Amino acid sequence: MYRVTALLLALWPLFALIIAGYFLRLREFPSEAFWPGAERINYFVLFPALLFSSLATAPLTNPALPRLAGAVMLGLGVAWAGLLLFKRVRGWSAARFGAFAQGALRFNTYLGLAAVGSLFGKEGLALAALMLALMVPTVNVMSVWALTAERGVSVRTLLLPILKNPLILACVAGALINLSGLGLPGGTDRLLGLLAAASLPLGLLCVGAALKPRELGGEIPALGWNSTLRLLAVPLLAYAVARLLNLPAMETTILVLFFALPTAPTAYVLTRQLGGDSHLMAGIITLQTLLAAASLPLVLTLLNG
Repeated sequence: MYRVTALLLALWPLFALIIAGYFLRLREFPSEAFWPGAERINYFVLFPALLFSSLATAPLTNPALPRLAGAVMLGLGVAWAGLLLFKRVRGWSAARFGAFAQGALRFNTYLGLAAVGSLFGKEGLALAALMLALMVPTVNVMSVWALTAERGVSVRTLLLPILKNPLILACVAGALINLSGLGLPGGTDRLLGLLAAASLPLGLLCVGAALKPRELGGEIPALGWNSTLRLLAVPLLAYAVARLLNLPAMETTILVLFFALPTAPTAYVLTRQLGGDSHLMAGIITLQTLLAAASLPLVLTLLNG
């Protein structure tokens, strides 16, 4: 009972911020123009500062890291193979397959790091940042391929968004600083800490502001099975992989948590840019985010029960 209470106390403030963001935008407060700017400053400045500082000071000698990296890639690989099989059996177009694939594979980074920070503090954030360094580029490549496979995709189309991604650049830079032994001298750590402290609350507000409840109509069966796949089946897969590779308890929880997160709001932007089914994608994002308020505590409670 104590563990359940602790999980709920750690998670409910995160979803409260998401709900607050939705109602703030609904009320056009502070203004409609505020939210796109808030998303940009978070994506290009505040969130990279969090990832950079977390990796610059992370204990890269942790013996569990190679197994954690293997678990991430194995879990994504099995999920991707299953999606390709479904695509073949169901005959989905790239427009729909791209939305379904992103719904099953992508994850809400803001919510994930906020949850890990609440549960495990700095040590957990360092591990989560290392996972992101692997998961973000891999999932982006899968997403672009899924949306463009029917009309062919070049290596440049696949890799350029990754090479320009500020989150990936921050992870790489933080790891290099860590390996160089330079550290974060002269108050740099404090500066990055101030920037990082603003990133997660603002990010969660922006997640709520991006919700589109009106997009839920017309695709209920598809939205339902995709959300069940992402929020329940994929975390079960992650847990099986963690047990197979004998991951320690904290690493197992963080792995399962990231595989249990709702899909990323930025999936909508990518879907529109690459000609996918944006209506379906918006519905998946909204429904998964709403359902995650119940599924995420459930998954973590069962994991730690």
